[in-house]
Amino acid sequence: MTATSLPPNSAPRVRVRANRLVLYTVLVSLTGLFIGPFGWLILNGLKTSAELAASPVHWLPTDFQWQNFADAFNLIDFLGYARNSLIIALVYAVLVTLSSAWVGFGFARLEAPGKKTLFGILIGSMMLPQMITLLPTYLIFAKLGMVDTYWPWVFWGLAAAPYLVFLFRQFFAGLPRELEEAAIVDGCGYGMIFWRIFLPQSWPVLSASFVIAFTWSWGDYIAPQLLLSTDKSTLAVAVMTTYVTSAGTPVANLQAAASVMYVVPILLIFLIAQRGFVAGMSTTGLK
Repeated sequence: MTATSLPPNSAPRVRVRANRLVLYTVLVSLTGLFIGPFGWLILNGLKTSAELAASPVHWLPTDFQWQNFADAFNLIDFLGYARNSLIIALVYAVLVTLSSAWVGFGFARLEAPGKKTLFGILIGSMMLPQMITLLPTYLIFAKLGMVDTYWPWVFWGLAAAPYLVFLFRQFFAGLPRELEEAAIVDGCGYGMIFWRIFLPQSWPVLSASFVIAFTWSWGDYIAPQLLLSTDKSTLAVAVMTTYVTSAGTPVANLQAAASVMYVVPILLIFLIAQRGFVAGMSTTGLK
């Protein structure tokens, strides 16, 4: 073997290392692309109003204005609005996860005339924009006397969500038929089969559905703005509407600081439930 020759197995190793380098480069680039807006939001929360309005753009603050976060927290009832958001998000997320699991179980394991047609209509309803149903929804809740209450989120949760129903249906359809056959032989009804056998098996999809539903409700701006008064409103509405000057001009640096604090609970929930979330999204639909 000459001094310039390579060992027989070196070429595949070089290719593997080159592929890994390319993969890591792409992953780091994508990570920076997704994290970039949040990092820019943090920087804006640390700037003065003059720096935000400056041209050309000030990429970094001259002096980090940590006081912006304290001001954003103290100028409004931040904890009160956060509590309202948490109540609504938890109630909706728990109810819609359970109701969607039950509906998904029915579509996956029960037989009934027109089941495929109903499932097609359910999936098609995901294409309807929220703005189309906004006015009829408001009129219904106004007629029922539920405006300025949290009851709309209870009923939305009990009504299930098409996308979550789809996730549960795909997961339950992949479980062995022998599970429910053995339970039926032992005298179990489908209600007991769902609660005692299928639901405990679906913890990955439960985690994913809960995180998705919580994020939907926590980040919703339109429904709380339309249905709730200021005292009962959510943090999303407060962040967008209360940090203004006497002339009605938004105070952008305080809005940015409040937005950072507003996003933190979602990040924490995802970090806690990420294992189940990733498992649920990756196993749904695999038989």
